Formats: sequence, structure tokens, C-alpha cells
Amino acid sequence: MLSNHTHERLAALGLAGMAKAFDDQQRQPDVTALTFEQRLGLMIDREATERENKRLIVRLKFASLRQTAIVEDVDLRAPRGIDRAFFAKLVDGDWIGRKQNLLITGPTGVGKSWIACALGHKACRDNRSVLYHRLPRLFEALALARGDGRYARLLKTLSRVDLLILDDWGLAPLTGEQRRDLLEVVDDRHQRGSTIITSQVPIENWHEVIADPTIADAVLDRLVHNAHRLALKGDSMRKITAQRAILDATKKT
Repeated sequence: MLSNHTHERLAALGLAGMAKAFDDQQRQPDVTALTFEQRLGLMIDREATERENKRLIVRLKFASLRQTAIVEDVDLRAPRGIDRAFFAKLVDGDWIGRKQNLLITGPTGVGKSWIACALGHKACRDNRSVLYHRLPRLFEALALARGDGRYARLLKTLSRVDLLILDDWGLAPLTGEQRRDLLEVVDDRHQRGSTIITSQVPIENWHEVIADPTIADAVLDRLVHNAHRLALKGDSMRKITAQRAILDATKKT
């Protein structure tokens, strides 16, 4: 009865992790070998872990990452031009703390979006706020927000996250409205947060994508000059994965 009462009181106080740890301890026959401080420490550790896991779930839901990717699964064996030491620094995340950007370029299928989402997931695990957008969809959202009065609020949300991921940059030349929206987003985030951009278009051709020399200079001055670059190359990872699956299946037969 006393155990049930303790569990209920812990739960009522919002200490669900401690309540679970308390129940686990009650089911362990050797729990009496632990001191009070040890048992309390285990309960506090469980509570801290439970709370951090809940916060991570909230951050990941807000981030809306396109790919379910983690940095531990990034394939560094494939010849894609990924330097291990450089990638380790990206995973460390110090560049996000310094408000620097990352520009990932390369042909279709080499894993640009996957790597961006993996780094976004790691940033969430590091207690940073992250938000993912495909750039064409973001332009659509900004156009709708302008029409229904949410434009300023959406820009504010984009400006405040620690890491903004803009995927599929440069699929088509920008319209006048899109150029102005892009400048607003980039200017709001300059030296306030980090941005990852993925693109099939080489960086030296981004002026042509923006299609206005003045705005292009302003946007790229804020994006490129304090950015790390990851230029991927090689065959499509989808093709490589399929070939490995066929090879593995052949070995098993």
C-alpha cells in the first residue's frame, strides 16, 4: 500500500520517470543492497532521461524532417567526396553554435537531403531547434501567409530556429516575389542562426537561379561567405543500395 501511495504521489507531481524507476526498484530482489542515495540517484536519472526524450520528440515533430536519418547511419564508404574529419566536425555541431551555414551540392541521388536531415536530427538531439522546408513548398507557404495575414509570423518562426534546412534549392529560376521572400528569410537569419542548403546546382551558378544581380549579391553575401561546403559526387546512393541488396541476396542463395 505504501509503495502504491508513493507511486501515485510521484505521478501526481509530474515525476513520471521517477515513478517508473520506483516501480522497477520494487520488483528487484536485490534493491535493498543499494543505499538510499543510490536509489534516489537512479530515480532522478530516469526522470531526467524521460524528460529529455519527451523534449526530443517535440523538437523532432516541429522540425518536420523529410528523411528519417541519423548521422551514425551516413555511409562514408561510398566514394562521394566526404572527408571523414570534415564530416565529424559537422556532426559535432560547433558550426551551428557559431551561426555558420552549410551548402551541400551534388547530382541527384547522392544523398544531399539525407545528410541534411541526419545533421538536423543530430542538432535536435543536441537540444537545438530545427526546421526543414523544401524551398519550393516554402515559397508556396509564404505566398499563402502573405494573403491571410500570417506572413510576419511565419518569417519570425523561420528567423528564430537554430538550424533551418532549405532543401531543393534552384530547381527553377525564382520569380520576383520569391526573390524578395528569400532575401527576407536570409537577412533575418544572418548571424542569428545557421542554414543548410541542398542543391543540384553548383554554387557558382546560384546567381543565375536568383536571376536578379542586386538581390543575388545580397542573398549570397549572407549565405556563402560564412558557409562550409560539402560537394558530393559519384553514383546515386539509391543505385548503390540496390546493387548491395542484390549482392547480399546472391551470397545467401
